[in-house]
Amino acid sequence: MHFIILIHCGMQVAGYVAALRVFFHYGLTNKSHLGSTSKNLNFAESSKSKSSRYKPPHLRKKLLENIQLKDEESLLSSHHELSLSSDSDCSDNDGPATDACNHHFAKARLGAIVCIQDLCRADPKLFTAQWTMLLPSSDVLSQRKYGTTLMSCLLFDPSLKVRIAAASTVMAMLDGPASVFLQVAEFRESSRCGSFTALSSSLGHILMQLHSGTLYLIKHETHNRLLALSFRILMLLISSTPYSRMSAELLSTVISSVQARIDDGFPLRSDRNSLLAAAINCLTVALSVSPSSVHVYNFLIVEASTGFVDGQRESGVLYTLLHYSKQLTSASVSLEALQALKAMAHNYPNTTVLCWEQVSSTIYRILKFSPDDPARSWGGNVEHTIGAIRERVMAAGIKVLDECLRAISGFKGTEDLSSDKLLDSPFTSDYVKTKAVSSAPVYGLESPASTEDESKMCVLASERWSEAIVKHMPMIIQHSSAMVRAASITCFAGMTSSVFFSLPKDKQDFCIRSSIDTALSDVPSVRSAACRAIGVIACFPEIFHSTEILEKFIQAAEHNAHDSLVSVRIAASWALANICDSIRHCIDAQPFETDSIASREGVRFIPLLADCALQLTSDNDKVKANAVRALGNLARFVQFTNQLTARREPIDCMASTLIDDGQNLSKDDLNERSDSFRSASSGNFHWLGKMVQAFLSCVTTGNVKVQWNVCHALSNLFSNKTLKLQDMDWAPSVFSILLLLLRDSSNFKIRIQAAAALAVPESINDYGRSYYDVLQGVEHILENFSRDQISAPSNFKYLLALEKQLTSTMLHVLGLASRTDHQAVQDFLVKKASFLVDWLKGLCSSLEETGSSAVETTSVASVNLKKDVVSRTVRSLIELYEISNHNSVAQRFGRLANGLL
Repeated sequence: MHFIILIHCGMQVAGYVAALRVFFHYGLTNKSHLGSTSKNLNFAESSKSKSSRYKPPHLRKKLLENIQLKDEESLLSSHHELSLSSDSDCSDNDGPATDACNHHFAKARLGAIVCIQDLCRADPKLFTAQWTMLLPSSDVLSQRKYGTTLMSCLLFDPSLKVRIAAASTVMAMLDGPASVFLQVAEFRESSRCGSFTALSSSLGHILMQLHSGTLYLIKHETHNRLLALSFRILMLLISSTPYSRMSAELLSTVISSVQARIDDGFPLRSDRNSLLAAAINCLTVALSVSPSSVHVYNFLIVEASTGFVDGQRESGVLYTLLHYSKQLTSASVSLEALQALKAMAHNYPNTTVLCWEQVSSTIYRILKFSPDDPARSWGGNVEHTIGAIRERVMAAGIKVLDECLRAISGFKGTEDLSSDKLLDSPFTSDYVKTKAVSSAPVYGLESPASTEDESKMCVLASERWSEAIVKHMPMIIQHSSAMVRAASITCFAGMTSSVFFSLPKDKQDFCIRSSIDTALSDVPSVRSAACRAIGVIACFPEIFHSTEILEKFIQAAEHNAHDSLVSVRIAASWALANICDSIRHCIDAQPFETDSIASREGVRFIPLLADCALQLTSDNDKVKANAVRALGNLARFVQFTNQLTARREPIDCMASTLIDDGQNLSKDDLNERSDSFRSASSGNFHWLGKMVQAFLSCVTTGNVKVQWNVCHALSNLFSNKTLKLQDMDWAPSVFSILLLLLRDSSNFKIRIQAAAALAVPESINDYGRSYYDVLQGVEHILENFSRDQISAPSNFKYLLALEKQLTSTMLHVLGLASRTDHQAVQDFLVKKASFLVDWLKGLCSSLEETGSSAVETTSVASVNLKKDVVSRTVRSLIELYEISNHNSVAQRFGRLANGLL
């Protein structure tokens, strides 16, 4: 078979596949259906005798196809008869001859399937075009002579080797690029595959048939190897299928079918654990499908509420997973069951509320399981292996506990303390997307909770956390295994501020003390987990009312920021940025209170934080992004004052003190604080200039995340009221960088943040001599916005947000135009008057349409705010045109202003 393919190396892949597919049913056709050699020869002779007659082109093609089809049947028929005659010559007994014949036929089918597999592995992406030829789109469970597919071979072929080869080939097709290729698949009950079926519909029908055939095989197969391959096919199939575009019940059917097979058991005891682990792994993948399935959610909730409330359920997915989690004599099964429980808690968090007691007792049993007794069987004979497996099971159990606590606590990521400029404008506040935090449970299927429900859940979460701290944490927080300790500390990174402050004081101290102590561990993974926990707790409001906690958190983050391992530095820099953000928030909320971080005891930490962050800006990109965010948070609240008024002192040589927020501080107090800062900063008065230089460097050397954080940091820097931006030598360079990113960046999120940063300066003086460049740059981008090329599909969802942010920035910049007497600005706006009139008319029309359809009070208020912004911009332009004696242009804008009244 391989030789034949090599000979026809000029043939395309589609031709190979078509030729090889003929052999899928080779030797399985009944003798009565096979034509004789003489008939084929007569057909060939008759066709030859008639070849002299003229045939039109369309009939020639049809005749050629018929001849090729007859030749193919002739080949199969003659080969079949020759094989039978050869075997019958050897013996008078038909049995051995038939067996030998079947063996040769099976080898041919096997060779064809192996060739298909080789073609697939040679170029998986190119081979996706052959799916519709090799896989069924209907009636997968019906055995047919014609239209044989790989699934037919897998389900019905009498040869075990052929079935195994078919299973391996299906796996090869589902692996690799198929997971991306299949995302376009879509299944609708009303659609049927025909001559002109869309690719998405064809793939949808194929996936449905693959599910049906695989689940049938899992239910009825008795051969262990084929059953194991079936589970692997199902796992790849689940991973590749877009269930949100398929039948609504498909995913729940998969879970129920696998669950039923687990309940039925497996025939051979020797392979029982491996098959059981494979089946539970399929459940894990199915429960991890995103977005979560409403049908799966409903039957899990019903199962949890009816079974565990009564305490009588002994079947079902939840019962099965909890039952096998406790099968500690089989580590592989226990690990798979724990991972499935974790997936369920992540994607269906409400189920953990109903079955918390069972989960808690299961995890407690795992943690208590003979930690010092190597005589127990954990699936290995060597003590070291036993200990390693035990650690993995314990760590998996702790991760389940962590995920359940996050789900019950309502964890959705770190506390958001930032005051994003995107939320300030009425044009952009409606289009700010919420962040998707991978470490947070998925709450998409739950209905929004009322305030009363949230308070009840907070009380319940506090009780669960107290139970975990008392019952589970003492066994794991000081465990000898670093893996176990790291998993236990990670639990604190899933707590929310409301739950934390509802805990008793001793429980709060336990969480803080444990995080600080383990940050100094000698194991990198433990230090990284501790920094993660510190970064989360640091974002809790009022956590830094104690300067002792602040100092220890900063010391822990700063110490690990210089670690030799990049994984530790990433976590430490993330914690450092969160600490800086929390300090800024605390100062904004309660400046200079006695017990707050803004007290004079806290001033000395700011230079340390700035110096540490500056050093990290030359590190790995992930570290660099966090370092830039830390500097941006510091730049938001630090007060910059000129140390010497003499001209010999450079403008950017600044010292820093905390913003007094308008408080009347005595001269002695100010001098004391300034002296305190100068002594703490060790003469480093140039960190503002260094910070800006680091920002500019990071834009050119960092990845997209670094560039986004630079834009956000510059927004914070521009928001600092004590910074005289127009006097900074570096200001034109900063504005130029933002305009460059806004114009040329291929990432829309960066462009949105750059546009937001350009809209931060409140007065025309803040823009300084860069105002004309900003005005011209933003106008040019807005005018050519419709001709922008979208480089990546991921940018589509940010297209509207970018347009709204550009609109907001343009209105802000134009609103300041009347306050300038710069001739170039006036000439430019006169030149662009026609575009501005048309653009503002379109904007007003869209607002009128939105206002007429708005029903809710909030929507009407939002439209009115937008109209006020547009009205101020139009009045500013009218004033500028009147001052520059362009009255006709001013009248055009005046009519536009009258329409807004």
